Parts: sequence; C-alpha cells; structure tokens
Amino acid sequence: MSEAAKIKRAGYHLYTFTISKLISTFGSSVYAFGISLYVLALTGSAANFAVNLICSILPRSLLGPLAGYAADNYSKKKLIILSQLGGIAAVSGLLIYSLAFGLSLPAIYTATALVSVFSMFNGVTFSASIANLIDPDRIQKAMGFNQSAVSIAAIGGPVIGGMLFGFVSMNVFLLIEIAAYAVALVLEATMNFRLFTKAAPKTENGEKQSIIQGMKEGVAYMRTNRVIMVIVSTAIGLNFFFSAMMIGLPFIAVQQLKVEATHFGIIESMVAVGMLLASIYFSIRKEVKFPLLFSKRAILVMAVLLAALAFPLVLHMSYKVSVAYFIILMLSFGLSNVCVNTPIGVMMQKDVDEEYRGRVFGILESMAMAMMPLGYLLFGLLYDLVPAQYVVWGSSICLVILTAYMMRASILKEAYPELGGNVPAKPVL
Repeated sequence: MSEAAKIKRAGYHLYTFTISKLISTFGSSVYAFGISLYVLALTGSAANFAVNLICSILPRSLLGPLAGYAADNYSKKKLIILSQLGGIAAVSGLLIYSLAFGLSLPAIYTATALVSVFSMFNGVTFSASIANLIDPDRIQKAMGFNQSAVSIAAIGGPVIGGMLFGFVSMNVFLLIEIAAYAVALVLEATMNFRLFTKAAPKTENGEKQSIIQGMKEGVAYMRTNRVIMVIVSTAIGLNFFFSAMMIGLPFIAVQQLKVEATHFGIIESMVAVGMLLASIYFSIRKEVKFPLLFSKRAILVMAVLLAALAFPLVLHMSYKVSVAYFIILMLSFGLSNVCVNTPIGVMMQKDVDEEYRGRVFGILESMAMAMMPLGYLLFGLLYDLVPAQYVVWGSSICLVILTAYMMRASILKEAYPELGGNVPAKPVL
C-alpha cells in the first residue's frame, strides 16, 4: 500500500475509532447508570451497590496483564471482535435470564463481571493498537478524539439513563447496550489493525511464549526502561491519592456542606465537561514537545486542586458560593486530568516497542485499577476519623512529594537529553 493510501486509511480509522468508542461507551454509560439505580431500588443497600462496583473493578485489576499478553501475542483485530462479541453475549444472557426469571442480584453481579472482563480486553487491545491504526503525526489527535468520545458519553449517558429510568423496564437498558456493542463491532471489523505495524504477523500455529513467561518478559522490559517505569509508578500513585478526591468530594459537599443532590449532580458533571474541553484542545493543537514535563506540571496543578477541595470548610463560604466554587474546581480538575493523560498516552504509543505495548498497557491498567478500591477503603476510613481538610491537605502534600521525586530533573534529562541540565521555567508546548 502506498504512503498516501495509508494516510487516507488512517484518516478513516481516526473517525471510525472515535465513533465506535462514542457509541459503545455511551451504551455502557446508560446501562451502568440504570443498573446501579436498579440495584439500589431493589435492595435499598449501599453494600449491594458496592458489591456491583467491585464486580466491575476487580476483574480489571486481576486480568489486565493477561489482556496485555493476549494483545501482544494474538491478532489484535480478532481480540477486538471476540471481546465485543463476548460483551454482547454477556448482556444478552442477562436479558434472556431477565425475560425468563426476572432480574436477580447474582445474575447482575455475574453479568457485570463478565462485561468488565470483555471491556478490559477490548480497551487494552485498542490502547496497544492506536499506533498501528493511526499515522504518527495524528496520534495526539486520535487520543484527543478518543477522550472526547468518552467525555461525551460520560455526560450524556447518565442524562439519558435518568430520563429512561422509571419509565421503561431494565430490559430496555440491556437492549441499548447490546445495540451499542453491535454497532461498534461492525465498525471495528472494517479497520486494519496492521496498517502501521512494524512487527511480523502472528501465526496461529507458531510457537508462542507461555503466559507466565510472556508477563515476566513484559515486566523485565518495563524495568529496563526507566522513563516507562516512572510513568507507571506515577500513575499508580496518582490514582491512589486521587481516591481522596473521589471519596472526599461527596463527603465534603453533601455530608458536611449539605449541597442538594441536583446541584451535586451538576458539580460532578463538570469533570466530564472539563475533560471534553481539554480533549478538543489536544485534538486541534500541535503535539506537546516534552510530554513528561508537561504532565508533571499538570499533576502539580491537580495536587493544588485536591488541597483546594477543603477550602469551603475552612473559609465558611455561603451555599451559593460553595456550589459555584465546586463547579469551577471540578471543571479545572477535568481539564488538568486530560493534560496529564493525553501527552503521556501519546509518548507511550510512540516510545514503547510494539511487541511489548499490550503488556505495558495491561500492567498499567491492572495496577492503577488495583489502587482504586484500596484508596477508597483507606480514605473512606480516614474521613470518618480525621477532619476532612487534613485528609485532602495531607494527600495533596504526598502527591507533590511523589511527583517531585518520580519526575525529578535527572529523569526529565534522561527522557529529553536536549533539555540539558536546565528544565525550562515556563511550560513547554
């Protein structure tokens, strides 16, 4: 295929990938919203709601490295198609069970876990495939489009779910997700996952590494690349300490400042709005020159925003001012979140060797997801024992220390030798 034809095909991938992600994520968002409300309405128990959340998170934590191994050793296109078919089968199974016996908690938990597994295989494989689908000059645009699709779904899914809940049965929510997965499957089946590949094709009968050996090799590869280890370690710490934000926001706003549910919903939606705005920005701007340095500064901004979460408690703001303050804070948090993730994502797409890309992304997702329940548990206990402002301030300080150490000048110099001994004082675009 000529270079011009590859570029044209990559343009098709760019928009097909974005539309596929938007449709499938939107369907999942509507379903997740509806099933969460259904569990709460059925049982009235926060514990049962938490179990459903665990069924979604735990499989991703345990099986992420396996998904990465599969992405590196088998056909990416086949994995994408099979994972979508698996998601369709899991939700269809729940629909058939519902029609025959009615929904039950064990059936919901089982379907949630299965959907999480297939979604994780799909997500890790796609993450490992972006540099194969898109030409190098448009990888940042692809990452921006991808994040925009996720943000739009995060905003619109709960809105549509809220409008439907109470007026239609849960079977309609299941049908929406099945339809979304089916459309995404059709679109993904038209994509060439080897368009920009440099690796030899994987043969079905060729000798492959054992799973354990392959995972060990992936870990060994990460250890030999200091910059990748820094990115993975920082991502793990970032996810852990920002559990303080995820737990602290509803605790401070709703529990302590008595923010109404409607206003709190607006506050939470501002994160997705901020992410959408930042994603659009990255999709149209030139590529970040020094992504690690750019992301370091964005993380430090996020640490400041985390500390600022407690200000309404100590400054005794009025109700309206507090709500407006939280709206601006969460909008800023969404903006800075994408400013951390997008440049690093582009850097990893280009710098991680193709034959290890799946395992690196799989390990990253697994370890980052594992930090979430641990962080939720720890900070949930701390907020009950310690004044909330001290929890968020302590977390903010720890995040600053972690970032300053993990992304110190020597690491930045190793990643970007052209910086020499001097890290620019101003943000580098």
